[in-house]
This record gives sequence, C-alpha cells and structure tokens, in this order.
Amino acid sequence: MRRILGALIVAALVIAAAWWIAGIPGNFAATVAGYTVETSAPVALVGLVVVVLVLHVLLRLISGVLRLPRRYSNWRARRRRIGGDRAVTRTLVALAAGEQGTARSEAAKARRLLGDTAQTLLHAAEAARLSGHDEEAAAFFRLLADREDAAFIGLRGLFRQAMARKDWNEAARLAKQAEELHPGAGWLRTERSELAVRLGNWQQAIALAGPDTPTAAFAVAAAQDEPNIDRAIRMARRATKDYPDFVPAVLVHATKLRQSGRESRAQAVLRAAWKANPHPDIAALVIAPVSDPTQRLKDGTRLAQANPGHPESLFLIASLALAAGKIDEARSHAEAARNAGMNQQRLWKLMSDIDLAEQGGTALANPRLEALRLATSADADPGWRCEVCGTGQSHWMPACPVCDTPGRISWGIASRPKLLASN
Repeated sequence: MRRILGALIVAALVIAAAWWIAGIPGNFAATVAGYTVETSAPVALVGLVVVVLVLHVLLRLISGVLRLPRRYSNWRARRRRIGGDRAVTRTLVALAAGEQGTARSEAAKARRLLGDTAQTLLHAAEAARLSGHDEEAAAFFRLLADREDAAFIGLRGLFRQAMARKDWNEAARLAKQAEELHPGAGWLRTERSELAVRLGNWQQAIALAGPDTPTAAFAVAAAQDEPNIDRAIRMARRATKDYPDFVPAVLVHATKLRQSGRESRAQAVLRAAWKANPHPDIAALVIAPVSDPTQRLKDGTRLAQANPGHPESLFLIASLALAAGKIDEARSHAEAARNAGMNQQRLWKLMSDIDLAEQGGTALANPRLEALRLATSADADPGWRCEVCGTGQSHWMPACPVCDTPGRISWGIASRPKLLASN
C-alpha cells in the first residue's frame, strides 16, 4: 500500500511539474554559426535538461573508461588475495596432516600470490622444515629475522634448528638476540634453561629454573665444575644442606674438601652421610686414598660403625675383609647382611667368592656353584639409571647422556635381564 501511495505521489509531482513547465510563457531563440533556432520556453527548458543529462552520461562513460585499468588492477589484487588466503589455509591443513609435498607447493603458491609476508614466510619455512629441507627453512627464517615486525619468529626458528643440530654456541647467540627483542618471554626462558644444561652452564640453569626444574642436580653440577676450590666448597656445602639425602651432593662436598687438604672434614661429611643413607659410592670415596687392603678394611669398618646394622655396612665389611684375606670375617658379615634382608646378586657373588677362597681356588666347589645358582634368582643389583630412558650409568651425572634429560639419573634397581632358556 505504501509503495502504491508513493508511486501516486511521484506521478502527481511529475504531472504538476510538466503542467508548470508547459505554462511558462515566452519564447527562446539562439543563433549558432549562422543558424537561428526559435522555440517556446517550455521546449527550450526540456531540451536543456536533456542536454545536461546527455553530458552527464558521457562524462560518466569517459570516467568509467579512464578508471578501467585501476579497476582491473583492483580486481586482480582481490582475486590474488582470495587465492592466496585459500593457499594459506591449505598450507596449514597440509602442515597439520604432515603432507610434506602439498605443504611446500601450497606455501609457494601463497608466496607467489600474497608476496613475502610474515605469514607466508613462516608457512614456507615450516613446510620446508617438515620435508627435511633444513637449508631452505633456514633461508626463510633468516628473511623473517630481518623483518622488524617478525624478527622474533625468525630467531625462534633459527634457534630451534641450532638446538636440533646441537650447535650450542649458535643457539646461545640466537637466544641472546631473541631475549633482547622480547625480554622475559616464557618460551625463551625454558629454551635458555635447556641450553644452559647443554652448555654445562649450571649457574644460569639455576637462575632460569622453573618450578619443575631439578635444581638439586644443577646445584651439585655447579659445585662440581667450579674451578675456585673455596667457592666450590661453599656451593657444595649449600647443596648438601639443601638436599641432605642427595648422595651426589655429599660426594661433591667431600671431594672438594679432600682436594683442599681437609681430609678429616671430608671423612666426617661422609660418615654423617653414611649414618643417614648408606650408599656404595660413599664407601668407595672413603677408601679411595688407601691402597693397602688391611687399611681399607679398617677405614671401611670405621665408616660402617656409623650405621652398623644396615645391610650396606655389613656388605662393605664383608667385601673389604675378603680382599684383605680374612675369610671368616668376610663370611660372617656376608651372612649377617643376608639375615638383615639383603638378597641381591652382588651378595651371592660375594658368597661365591668367599666359598672359592675357602676351597683354595677350586672353581667347581659345590658351595660356590650353589651361591652362583642363587645369584640368578636374587634381586638385581642397584645402580645409577635414567628414570626416563632407563639407561644404566656407571656413575651419577647431572643429565642423561643418552636422552639428554637433566636431573633424572637416580639410584635404584635396574630391570633384571632375561635369561635365555637352555635346550
């Protein structure tokens, strides 16, 4: 209804305007190039309106023709942007799906359509890295690093590559540059901590430590590597105080004291540690300076008196007594260790050696064979091993040399090897 009413109003206005124009009195005359045109005023007014309209249309046509190149350029740019956006999306999908060839081709297409933007360069770098073209990926990351708006992204990519190929010095240089761009970045802090472990920069590893960082291992390693003996002793003493049950801390503390000539103090630290937590490495460090078997037995017995009833103390005396040729004492302490609850392979092997010594070196003595038989079914011997990869180590280290995990080498029972069934 409104449309009909509007149409009627417009029609009425047009009729009124035409009626008004038709009623304008007067004539119009114009002479051009010797030609004279005469007409009534209404016709002249209508003609003027028509001329204006024609001129307007001609001007619009000319303007449209002049704007055709720019419109075509804008159309092409819009088409390229749409195609580039689609290529970027397909690149992301290919990267997520692990489709190496598709990711590289779509990333190249996105660069061709959109140019070298931060987004297209990053996708091209990741596609190259996924397909194993590390040099190509590095080139893209360097282009990103040269851009003011994406330098951190490029440095991060180059840093990851340096860490992957274990170029620790290059990684440290890149980490320093990234830190200058984004101080305190959470990702960078974690990576710098890992890099400090790789470089053995334990003080920096402690400074960058997070809530789950094995600071005990870092503190011990820092004291172990400190060249200044007095500073090393202070660091080791602090580590022993902070982590009293951590055997490596005790060992480093005692070793540094011994290196400084404070042997009695070192022995006191080791005896206190043995009283709290007997450990074979503590005993080995106590008797290390002595080569005489009898004196080693005396030193080991003095250490064992700090915790006389512990199976480790009894086993220590038994081992040293056998080495000193005191077979009866060795047997009595070995049996005492067994009665105290020790049922490990090393104990039964010691019993076998005691039996062999009693038999004067007869290898086929029945007691020795029995001890060896019992050793096969006994508990496995404890040792240092990585909690992550399970690899056994001959001694404690701040980081696993196999899987590079820091602070996860601990003392415990290794998995018992499977015995091959005999036919």
